[in-house]
Amino acid sequence: MERFSRQYILKGFGKEGQQKLKNSKVLVIGAGGLGSPALLYLAAAGVGTIGIMDGDLVSISNLNRQVLFGENDIGHNKAESASHQLKSKYPDILFHCIPEFVSNQNALEIIASYDLIIDGSDNFPTRYLVNDACCLLKKPLVFGAIFQNEGQVALLNAKGESSVNYRDLYPNPPSVYEIPNCSETGVLGVLPGIMGTLQASEAIKFLTGYGQILEDEMLYYNLLNNETYKLQLSLNLEGREKMPKTVKEFREMDYALVCGAEESIGWEDALNEIENNSGSLLIDVRDLDEKPRLEILNPLEIPLSQIHFPKREIIQAEVIFLFCQSGIRSLKAVQILKKSLTGKNIYSIKGGIEAPQSPINKVPYGT
Repeated sequence: MERFSRQYILKGFGKEGQQKLKNSKVLVIGAGGLGSPALLYLAAAGVGTIGIMDGDLVSISNLNRQVLFGENDIGHNKAESASHQLKSKYPDILFHCIPEFVSNQNALEIIASYDLIIDGSDNFPTRYLVNDACCLLKKPLVFGAIFQNEGQVALLNAKGESSVNYRDLYPNPPSVYEIPNCSETGVLGVLPGIMGTLQASEAIKFLTGYGQILEDEMLYYNLLNNETYKLQLSLNLEGREKMPKTVKEFREMDYALVCGAEESIGWEDALNEIENNSGSLLIDVRDLDEKPRLEILNPLEIPLSQIHFPKREIIQAEVIFLFCQSGIRSLKAVQILKKSLTGKNIYSIKGGIEAPQSPINKVPYGT
C-alpha cells in the first residue's frame, strides 16, 4: 500500500491534493518547539520541498518540546540536525538546510523561493521581520505563538494586501522584555506540539485548497481547560503605516531597535566610548564558530547560552556593550545581565556585526 493511500481516499483531497503538496515549497523559520512538529507533519504529509532555517544550537532544555532532537544533538545546529533526522525518514523529500538566523539582509532572497512560510520563532523582532518580508513578497505566512498554557495560530497575508498581517494584530511592537518567553515562564512540551501541528495543518489546507483556513481569524487554545475560540481579525491602518514599503526600507529597518530602543546603541557611539573609557567592555555573544570574528577589537567572547554566569571582567566593567550577528540575541543578553548586575550601564549594539556601520565592513579584518 502506498505511503499516502489514506490521503488519496480522503474525500475532497485525493491524488490531486497530494500532487499539489508534492509540488509545493514550504519554509519553516525556527526548528524549535513550534517548528519541530510542523516539520514532522509537513514531511509526513508529502510536501515536496521543505526549507529549515535556524541558526540556534540544540540545548538540553529544548528536549521536552523540540521533538526532532535527542541528547546526541546537543550542541549541534538545529537546522542541520532537523534536516538530518528528516532526510533519514523521508528520502523522497527535498530538504533545504539553512543553518543561520533570519535577518533583513537574507530574508527576502531566501523567502522568495518558497510558496508559504511557517513562523516558528519565539521573539518579536523576528516575527515583525518575517511578516514584513512576506508582505513585500506577497507570501502567505502561518503564524504561531505560545505563552505559558495558551497558544495562537493564524494564516496571515493569505491574499496579499487585502488579508490581515501581523502588524494588523499588533500595530505597536512590544519590548522584547515585555512578554517573557518559555525560558522564563515555562511550558509543557505538548503545547507547542499542538500549535505547531495546527500550523502544519493550516499550511497543508492552504496549499491544497482543502477545508476552511484561518484567514483573517485567530484560533486560541488553552491547554489547562481545553477551551478553543476564534476571533475575527481586521485591517489596522496604524500598524500598516509602520511597515516598510520598499526593499530598501526593509533592509534599513532595525527590528531589534523597534522592540527595545532603550537598550540599544550604535557602533559609532559604542566604539567612541570604548576608546575613551578604560572601564568599558565589548562582548561578542555569538557562538564561537560564527563568522566573521571581530578579532581586531579583541572582544570578550561569551555565547548567549553562557552569559547567565558573569565573568570577573564583566562584574568589574563600568559600561558593557554586547553584539551578535543582527542585534537580537545581544538584546536578550542585556536583559540577562541586568538581572544580576543592577546599576550597570549595559547596551546592545544595533544591527550587530551585520550593521552597515559595523567595523567589520570598514576594515578588512581577518575571519
